[in-house]
Amino acid sequence: MRSRDYDLEFRERASRIRDGGALLLVVAGLLWGWCAILLMTEYSIETPGGNERECAARLFTDRGTANEGVYSGDYCADERDWPEALAVMGLSIPVALAGTALVTTGSVSRRMSGHAQAIRELDRLTAERDQRSES
Repeated sequence: MRSRDYDLEFRERASRIRDGGALLLVVAGLLWGWCAILLMTEYSIETPGGNERECAARLFTDRGTANEGVYSGDYCADERDWPEALAVMGLSIPVALAGTALVTTGSVSRRMSGHAQAIRELDRLTAERDQRSES
């Protein structure tokens, strides 16, 4: 395989790695968005009696239905509990780390390949100039 073909294939592989990392970062962003929705939006639940009850957002409540509702016979606290939101956030961390590593690896590989090509081109131009000056 010629060096140019190898270099083009190397760049293509690096681009695929970078694009895969970007996809993982999008997935991590969606997980963060889901966590934000779980914590910042109001929601409604159906009580055992069949009625619908409005519940305050989990993050923006202080002693509201979402945190202390169980003590007053309200089931809002059971519907959106903190462990679920923290599990979503915890799942996003390794996904984001892997995405960051892949984007970085792919980007650096492409840049180094371009740098190596520029160096080869400069060496070729210098060799041609030296040949002309010797003649």
